[in-house]
Amino acid sequence: MGAKIESVVAREIIAQRGVVSLEVTVTADDGARGVSTPESGVSTGSHEAAFLLDGGERYNGLGVRKAAEQVNKVIAPALKGMDVSDQLEVDRLMLELDGTPNKARLGANAIVGVSLAVLKAGANSAGLPLYRYIGGANACTLPIPIYGIGQGGRYREPGRSRWFKPSYEFVAYGAGGYSKALEMSWRCGEEVKKLLRARYADKYNPSYHSMSLAGVIGEDRELLEMMSESIVRCGYEGKVGIYFDCAADIYYEKDIDRYVGFFSPGEKSRDDLIKLYKDFVTTYPVVSLEDPLREDDLEGHAIVTKELGIEVVGDDLFTTNVERLKQAIAIGAANSMVLKVTQVGTVSEALTACRTALANGYNVHPCGSRGDRDSIGDFAVGMNAGQVRAVEHNRVLTIEEQLGKSAVWPGKALFKGWRK
Repeated sequence: MGAKIESVVAREIIAQRGVVSLEVTVTADDGARGVSTPESGVSTGSHEAAFLLDGGERYNGLGVRKAAEQVNKVIAPALKGMDVSDQLEVDRLMLELDGTPNKARLGANAIVGVSLAVLKAGANSAGLPLYRYIGGANACTLPIPIYGIGQGGRYREPGRSRWFKPSYEFVAYGAGGYSKALEMSWRCGEEVKKLLRARYADKYNPSYHSMSLAGVIGEDRELLEMMSESIVRCGYEGKVGIYFDCAADIYYEKDIDRYVGFFSPGEKSRDDLIKLYKDFVTTYPVVSLEDPLREDDLEGHAIVTKELGIEVVGDDLFTTNVERLKQAIAIGAANSMVLKVTQVGTVSEALTACRTALANGYNVHPCGSRGDRDSIGDFAVGMNAGQVRAVEHNRVLTIEEQLGKSAVWPGKALFKGWRK
C-alpha cells in the first residue's frame, strides 16, 4: 500500500497567462505534494468538459470560487485516506460524485485540478520524475518543441475569433536535441522580425513577446512567405518546418456555411479552404496544421488528411475525448490528437485517449495552453509523443539532461510519415 491522501485544498489565483484559475494542492501523509493550475483556453471546443465559473460581476463572471468550494467541501472529504497512487480509482470516484456527462456539477476545472495534483503527488511520493511515473522505463523520447512566434493578420471584427488565431510556429525537427531545437527556432523567429521591420517599417511595431500582425500584412500568406525565407536565411532548409493552429471553428458562420475573414479578407467555403491548404503545403515547408475546419466537420477533416499528406492535428475536433477520437478514426479524420487533460477532465480519461490514438497510428500532441505548463513536457516524454507545444521549456531542458545519452530524438519521420 502506498501513501494516503491527507488533504486536498483549492483556491482562486491569477495564473500564468493572467487567467483566473484554480490552484489545487494535494498532500499525502508521507509529505509528498502535488500542485495543479488548470486554465481555460483561447480556442475552446464546444465538446469540452464544462468549467464551473462564478458568474456575476467579479472578473466578468470568470471567478472560480464556486469550483474551489466544490473541491474543498465535496471532493476533499471523499478522497481523504485514498491511496495517492491509485489514479484510476481517484478519478472514478470524482466522476461518480459529479454524475453528469460533462462534469458540470462539480466543474471540470475542479475535477481536473484534483486529478492532476494527485498524479503529481503520486510521482513525488514514489520518488520519481513525473515523466517516469507516467511512462515507466520506456519514457525516453524528447519532444520536438513547436515554437510559437505569434498571430497573422485580422480580416474581420474580432467576434468569436478573439484576435488570437491562427497562430504560427516553427518546428525544428532536424535539431537532434531539445536545446538545439530551441536555439534554431529562436533564430528563425528573430529573422522573421528582421523581415517584418524591413518590409513593413511604417506598420510593424516589434513586441517583446509574440506578435500580432493585425493591420500590418494584407493576408497570412505574407507571413508564411517570411517564415519560409527565414528558414532559408538561417541555413535550416530541410531541418525546420512550419506549423500553424488554424482554429477554424472560430471563423465559421453557420448561417451562411462559410468561413469569414480566415487567412485573408472575404468568405471561404470548405472546398476553398482545402484548395488553399493544398497550396500552402505545396508552396511552403508546412509539416503540420491544427483544426483546419470547423470542429464538427469530421468528413471534411478526413478529406483534408487524405489530400494534404501531412500531420493534421485535432484539438477542438477531439477535445481529448476518446469517443470523438474513435469516430474520427473510423473515417480517417486527422492523424494526430492534441493532449489537454483539462479538456476532458481527468488524467485517466486523457491517457485512455492517448493510448487509443497511438494504437491506431495517430500522433499525440501534448499542449500546455490550459495551464500546468510545467508538467506537459513530462506528459510528452512519458507518452513518447515526440512533440510538445506551449510548454515550460526549462522543464524539458532538465529532462533532456536527466535522460542524457538514452534520449531519443524523433526527427522529421514524426511528420513526413503522413506524406504520400
